[in-house]
Amino acid sequence: MVGLNDLMNYSYDLEVANDSNDLAILSSQIIASQIDLALDQRDRAQVALSGGKTPSETYKLLSKEHLPWDRVDVFLGDERWVDPTDEESNALMIRNTLLLDGPGSRAIFHPVPTTEYVTPDLSANAFSELVQNSCKGTPPVFDLIVLGLGEDGHTASLFPGTQAVNVVDKWATVGLGKGKHRITLTSPVLSSARKVLFIVSGENKKSALQRLIDPLESSERTPARLVKPKSSVLVLADKSAAALL
Repeated sequence: MVGLNDLMNYSYDLEVANDSNDLAILSSQIIASQIDLALDQRDRAQVALSGGKTPSETYKLLSKEHLPWDRVDVFLGDERWVDPTDEESNALMIRNTLLLDGPGSRAIFHPVPTTEYVTPDLSANAFSELVQNSCKGTPPVFDLIVLGLGEDGHTASLFPGTQAVNVVDKWATVGLGKGKHRITLTSPVLSSARKVLFIVSGENKKSALQRLIDPLESSERTPARLVKPKSSVLVLADKSAAALL
């Protein structure tokens, strides 16, 4: 059993919600607070959000938060190389949640360019340039990056055993996961964020979450451990995902 004090020694802070509904509420409140904090310090805030099913309810709630959204630049940490209207598109999910209505719809969304380019590599290059031009620093610095965690230990589209995990000289690259090409931010960018937040839900994630916070775990098996920002990583999980902690 790993206690909270142990987690904090490894630069992970853990907050556990009762269930997925409470997790969505907690996550939306913390993301809103982080955006508010960034806007207190700078004219604009740059955030990168995760795709997938887990955060969709979070983004619906986040959209209701009364923030100066017109000063918030929203990116994605990764995207499947599919048409923006494809049901598997993370951009489509963002448009149907955060951007659908409410105050959040005023956010400035910068989707990952995908099939408007001939190849995934060209898309990755275009996304890298977009991020570099939008965020200050080398690597580019996001105020907040929200990440998910796969059962296999991947985050963004940094999957175990793929070349993407080794790319450190580009800000975006091509990942390969579940048979699909994906465009993903690289570990140097993920690690340069002022704040990194993982949202982890479900019993099927409990082993991956245990590995994420294990200081002896290899980043080769669990690429999420490649994300090492200067500040502590905040992990928000429901009780099912945190069952082994």
